Formats: sequence, structure tokens, C-alpha cells
Amino acid sequence: MILTVTMNPSIDISYSIKELKLDDINRVSQVSKTAGGKGLNVTRVVHELGGPVKATGIVGGHLGNQLKEQLDLTDIEHDFYPILQETRNSIAVLHDEHNQTEILESGPTVKEAEVEGFVEVFQRLLSKTNLLTISGSLAKGLPTDFYVRLIMLAEEKGIDTLLDTSGEALKEVLKGKTKPKLIKPNLTELSDLLQMQLDSKQPEVLKQALNHSLFAGVEWIVVTLGGDGAIVKHNDLFYRATIPKIDVINPVGSGDATIAGLAYALSRYDSDEKTIKTGMTTGMLNALEPVTGHINTKHFQTLYSQIIVEPF
Repeated sequence: MILTVTMNPSIDISYSIKELKLDDINRVSQVSKTAGGKGLNVTRVVHELGGPVKATGIVGGHLGNQLKEQLDLTDIEHDFYPILQETRNSIAVLHDEHNQTEILESGPTVKEAEVEGFVEVFQRLLSKTNLLTISGSLAKGLPTDFYVRLIMLAEEKGIDTLLDTSGEALKEVLKGKTKPKLIKPNLTELSDLLQMQLDSKQPEVLKQALNHSLFAGVEWIVVTLGGDGAIVKHNDLFYRATIPKIDVINPVGSGDATIAGLAYALSRYDSDEKTIKTGMTTGMLNALEPVTGHINTKHFQTLYSQIIVEPF
């Protein structure tokens, strides 16, 4: 089973409008509300691929109950730890020919006793877990090295972790002794992490950056480049993934869908090429759908066959 962790989930609200008018009324005819947070997007896509998956994390209040009800409607297994404060909303406004404006609430503050309560749930769930994914930001009240603790607990059980986070939480993990199996920074996150300006048009410079000592012990580094595909490092091997042009409808959650595809492929012990192509395909499929964290598997093979993965 793949276990997904979301430590700051949300109700994701997506508004689609032709033009965003500032300091004026904007009427919305297309609204999507889903159980959100990066890890839950991962959960849904793994589920749609047919992989065994369970979601965990923390939820609270009316919105937390609404989130669980949304997952129940699609028969997705979950085991969350309840907290006192309310789960947050995250709003994305899609406007003006594929522009996207996001309004993100900071979310609840987790009490120390709630932190330990979740860790107990997490340790229990590890007994039935083969692969772990950890995605997104940490709720207030959680220490910046909290993901280090989860990865260590998983490692003790022989469970690999795929990590998709940024900022201080990612830096703390990379400084730790126990490393995740895979990280998936985008170009901006990687540039911030290394304090250098990186460009997708300079793949050799990017390749050199991935040999930085900060990444020692990380088996997979998948650097997503949007429409330019990805640069991937697996141990000492480097790959360039080139993807076809698509008509993007909603890019929100495409990175999460990529993690879902990578997790699904790795759980099946697929080859490097299959793993990379699966991750790229699910990321694109999400971008073709109006609903965040959702793919139409009927189009999987069509896109998969157009992706080129080459060593370099």
C-alpha cells in the first residue's frame, strides 16, 4: 500500500472566469470544490491509476469533516488524526487565458499533544505500508524538522519515502542523516535551495547542480520544468524527459499528479524509463482536466507514447 501524508490539507476551491476584475464584482459559473492539499491530490491520482493507497494527516472542524466526506464519495481510504482547529480553504482563480491567481489560508495551529497523537497514528499505518509519500507544507505548530522524523520512522520499517516539499522543511530533510528516496523540486524551488539562478535552457549547468553535496544519499531527483518536461537524476544516471505540447486547462495539482505517477511506478518496480514516463504522463493528464488532482486514464497511453526519455 502507498501511504500519503498531508500535514496541512484544505478544501480546494477553483473558480474559472474569463477575466479577473480587481476592485469589482466577479461572477463565477464554474466552481470546483475538492478535498485538497498536495498529498490528497497524490492520493486521488494513485487511486485512479488503480494503485492501493491510503491518505493520512490532520483535519479539524466542519471543513475537516467535509474533506473526509469527499474522499468517502470516491471510495478512497483514509485515516486522519482529528485536531481542534479548522482545516483551511485554498482558492485558485483561473482567468484571462490560463492565468492563475491563488489565495491560500495559512491553516490551523497544531498543539503539541496533537502532533504526538498523529505520530501514533502514522506509526500504526506504517505496518501496512510499502511506500510513503509526503507532500506540501507543514501546518503551524509543527517543527520544521517534522518530516525528518517521519522519514526516519519509515526508514526503520524499511519503507522508502517520496518527498515533495520546499523551503525550510526540505532543507531540514536534506541536512538529515536519513534521506528520502526521491525529491521533486521545480526549477524555482531548486534555484532557491542552492541559492543560484538555474535555467531549463542550460541542462548541463542543471546537471552539475544536481551533483551538489546537499543531495548526497537521495536516490532520485526529479526536476520538473513545466512544458519543457523534466531533468531526472537516478543515482549516477541522468535523463532528459521531453513531453508533447498540450492545451492546458488547469495546471493546479500537476506536480502532485507527477508524484502520484512516480509513486505508482516505483511501487511496481518499473524501469527508469517507465517510471519517468508515468510521472510525466500523469502530470500532463491532470493539466488537461478542470478538476484539481484528477486524471482521465483513457488518455494515458496516448500521452505516454509521445514522451521521450533520453540519457544525457
